[in-house]
Amino acid sequence: MKPHTIHFKLNGEKVALAVEPNDVLLDVLRGGLGIKSPKVGCDRGDCGTCTVLMNGKSIRSCLALAVEADGTEIVTLEGANSRKCTRKLQAKFHEKNAFQCGYCAPGIILSATELLEKKSKPATHDIKEAIAGNLCRCTGYEPIVEAIAEAAKGK
Repeated sequence: MKPHTIHFKLNGEKVALAVEPNDVLLDVLRGGLGIKSPKVGCDRGDCGTCTVLMNGKSIRSCLALAVEADGTEIVTLEGANSRKCTRKLQAKFHEKNAFQCGYCAPGIILSATELLEKKSKPATHDIKEAIAGNLCRCTGYEPIVEAIAEAAKGK
């Protein structure tokens, strides 16, 4: 197969690199670009550990081909840390002890970031729907939902 050169913004920086047509975005981010927040989980899009934002929408990077990133803006947790709502979310997650192992944390934080950037006052059902594609095997979801709700309130 012939490599394709793709161009996109990654966490605010322009990136150009050659990828094979069947390269998966998750593998390119982790292996090719050294971005470690999207995790390898199920490789089927079920667990959400590989979540990134593409043009502001959360996607499962294990299901996206790298060529699909051409011309887009990709944000990982490393880049989202500069966003006020992401910092607020992280503080509330810490305060509520919402994570134990933290493996799912980047995906859940990015899903919650997308929600709060689109809806400043989400209802509980909005929060649950936003993180429904992110599995956490360590905690109950109650502290996660509470942390997102408090971040939205600005407490």
